[in-house]
Amino acid sequence: MNAVEIEEAISALAEQPFDAQEFPYAFLEAFGNKATTLKRLRTGASNKSDLGGVLQTNNIHIAVCDEGEVTQTLAELKASPSTTKAKAKFVLATDGTDLEAEDLTTGETIACAYKGFPDHFGFFLPLAGISTVKQIRESSFDIKATGRLNRLYVELLKDNPEWGTAERRHDMNHFMARLIFCFFAEDTDIFASADQFTKTIEQMSERDSSNTHEVISELFRAMNTKAEDRTSAGIARWANAFPYVNGGLFSGTTDVPRFSRIARSYLIHIGSLDWTKINPDIFGSMIQAVADEEERGALGMHYTSVPNILKVLNPLFLDDLREKLEEAGDNPRKLLNLRNRIAKIRVFDPACGSGNFLVIAYKEMRAIEAKINARRDEADHRTEIPLTNYRGIELRDFPAEVARLALIIAEYQCDVTYRGQKEALAEFLPLDALNWITCGNALEVDWESICPPTGGDVKFTSDDLFHTPLDQAEIDFANEGGETYLCGNPPYLGGKGQSAAQKGELAHTFGEKQKIGELDYVSGWILKGAKYVAKHSARAAFVVTNSVNQGAQVHQLWPHVFKLDVEIFFAQKDFKWSNNATNNAAVICSIIGLAKTNRKPKKLFFDDLSREVDTIGPYLVPGNDAIVQQALSPISGIKPIITGNSPYDGGHLLLSSGEARDLLQNHIVSSSIVKKLYGSRDYLNGEQRYCLWIKDSDLPAANDVPVIKDRIEKVLEFRKGGGQVAKGLASRPHQFRYTHEAKKHLIIAPRVSSERRAYIPFGLLPNDCIVGDSAQAIYDAEIWHLSLLLSLLHMSWVRTLAGRLKTDIRYSSALCYNTFPVPKLTEKNKADMTRSAEDILLAREAHFPTTIADLYDPEKMPADLRAAHERNDETLERIYIGRRFRNDTERLEKLFELYTKMTKKVPA
Repeated sequence: MNAVEIEEAISALAEQPFDAQEFPYAFLEAFGNKATTLKRLRTGASNKSDLGGVLQTNNIHIAVCDEGEVTQTLAELKASPSTTKAKAKFVLATDGTDLEAEDLTTGETIACAYKGFPDHFGFFLPLAGISTVKQIRESSFDIKATGRLNRLYVELLKDNPEWGTAERRHDMNHFMARLIFCFFAEDTDIFASADQFTKTIEQMSERDSSNTHEVISELFRAMNTKAEDRTSAGIARWANAFPYVNGGLFSGTTDVPRFSRIARSYLIHIGSLDWTKINPDIFGSMIQAVADEEERGALGMHYTSVPNILKVLNPLFLDDLREKLEEAGDNPRKLLNLRNRIAKIRVFDPACGSGNFLVIAYKEMRAIEAKINARRDEADHRTEIPLTNYRGIELRDFPAEVARLALIIAEYQCDVTYRGQKEALAEFLPLDALNWITCGNALEVDWESICPPTGGDVKFTSDDLFHTPLDQAEIDFANEGGETYLCGNPPYLGGKGQSAAQKGELAHTFGEKQKIGELDYVSGWILKGAKYVAKHSARAAFVVTNSVNQGAQVHQLWPHVFKLDVEIFFAQKDFKWSNNATNNAAVICSIIGLAKTNRKPKKLFFDDLSREVDTIGPYLVPGNDAIVQQALSPISGIKPIITGNSPYDGGHLLLSSGEARDLLQNHIVSSSIVKKLYGSRDYLNGEQRYCLWIKDSDLPAANDVPVIKDRIEKVLEFRKGGGQVAKGLASRPHQFRYTHEAKKHLIIAPRVSSERRAYIPFGLLPNDCIVGDSAQAIYDAEIWHLSLLLSLLHMSWVRTLAGRLKTDIRYSSALCYNTFPVPKLTEKNKADMTRSAEDILLAREAHFPTTIADLYDPEKMPADLRAAHERNDETLERIYIGRRFRNDTERLEKLFELYTKMTKKVPA
């Protein structure tokens, strides 16, 4: 269940007559517990309560008590030995009049009237397996409103299916935007009386809903007609009480879908909610989901949190404004200059969605302006920050509509907060019709036409937001000469997830001759943003997939950015961006700030801490802007790593364990031609395969065995019918394409490894083993090589440079191994490293037959193996800098320093 469904279920429970016996089970059902689970609790099979309540293991202990005993009962639940033994996360007590609960993990409590507990539903979301964030828990109204609007939307489409088609979907979305405005307006005194819109529909439309659509249509018509024109327009007298709204919101068609009795009931119920609680910070994302079938299943779950948005906006420009405010103190002239500066700042989001970034930027700047006004004793001063300075591009029309609506609501709420209700109302209506949110493809639209440079003209001429022609020919900024800041959260799409059209858009952005490879879709915004920054001295900050700062994407993307004389002036690396509740497979993102190159210190953020550095490189490593180039051989002179042996055999040279055993037991076959074969999966999961490994000298004997001869003939047939490589191997059908083998031993390197592992588990195999092409191998390397490969130093390098297969690490010899910088090692260094590598191997052996995959599962890794790795890390890191590194950032700084020195060309 998602948050909206849970809110609806507990709201329905609270509205029903209280049933003391049934309440605990109904409560648990509202949070998604299945009938079989509830049955086991009812029968006592799984109910561990020692207080006559209901105790669900690892979840909650609930008790219904006599009137007036709620607080005492909650204390008893908390002190209950059964609560502790069952590891309950919550305790809850109610008498049907009051309700109290406590989160035993955090100590947070709630106490409220029983009928009001649905307002605290976010408190209980962990019961449904939803890891909550503060914004969800504090936004019960937004989730409740979204759920009700969704039910209305779905119900209307049942009776008006044509409104769900591509041809009319815009009309449906426009209709929903009008409703949202009306619900907000009637609860915030924008309309003449409280609930005016809802009550008019309730009074003027028939109970059977037969004319509901006509009543709503007439109200919309009134709100689009000026007072002096209403008589000639024939506006109904009962609709005359509504103000003229304009702004394009009610212009155009006034068609309204037909209502069923259920839909009419939903509408009235939605109107009864308290819309003063609407939060435009996140409501836009939620309401957007109502009109999007793909997003509707996650209603109330997916939005961009305010703290995450501020991770972008604060270092981009808000921190600077706040610093200037502190510097100004109470100096009237400095405060006035700062206010004038703020009024001219433009914020442009070329992937604006439903406007979250723009709304937060606007609200934060209004807050700074309000402080300026207070210090200048001008608290009633009308804002000089125009909404037209907040611009966006959005691909879909409904989010674009919602973005403007969210900004309008944010403006009104700020006016009420900083100037008072009376002043806010006096200046709110009629809305203007300026279109500052453009519906279009950001990679195809000229950004300068939407947000022109300082002193330029707006070239983009458009219909207004709701597709009604404007009176004015173009929309200009209210204030010229200001700064421009680009920001946003562009779409997350890897190279393989892009459509042909999206690939084309990316290729066009980079230039037709530029190979885009597997570049993420977001790289188009990075390059267009860099070009804008370079041309107009603006600044930009985008949330990006962290893969654009890893692997081959670095040298595919960042040289194009840096040659524009643009640099990374702040960054935050590798954090989870999505707040998608039950689906915690959040995208790992980074934030990258772009500016024209200068010599000021840069800022690198780590969670809530920041560090000033001279340079931030394309890998988001401080102090070094090197781009690691693929190398054909190791730059450190260590043994080369080689791709495993590919058979090109149609499977006929490969043997299962049973086939190998049968061959050796039932035929006269030398064990030297049946060898153990390891690929990445075999090695990691403890599986065993075999292969025929036939040298030319062994071929006559091999052909004497009918089973082997038959396999060789099938390989020949396969290769003759294959491609160019296969046909080239037809002359030796008894052998793999490659025939690498060890004299002493070999190190196996899995080509793909889980990102969850602290170390890629390289391993040591004897010389009679063959490595297949799903892995790589280092032949006859000294044991100390393993110390390098099994270290946090190597892993920090790999995580920075490696590409990804989904989220798993793809270990590249050219990028990860050959480029790894190793200092000159003494014989003592090598001896110490050999001992620590052997300790790791011995610790693994002690847990045989546990698989390598299980040994390196971060939740199962044995203590002795972990300790052996830690000793190895200490040994190696002391060789590099004489002590342990403090963190990965410090490791990378040292490695990039060494890499730069080792690859720097010496002048002739």
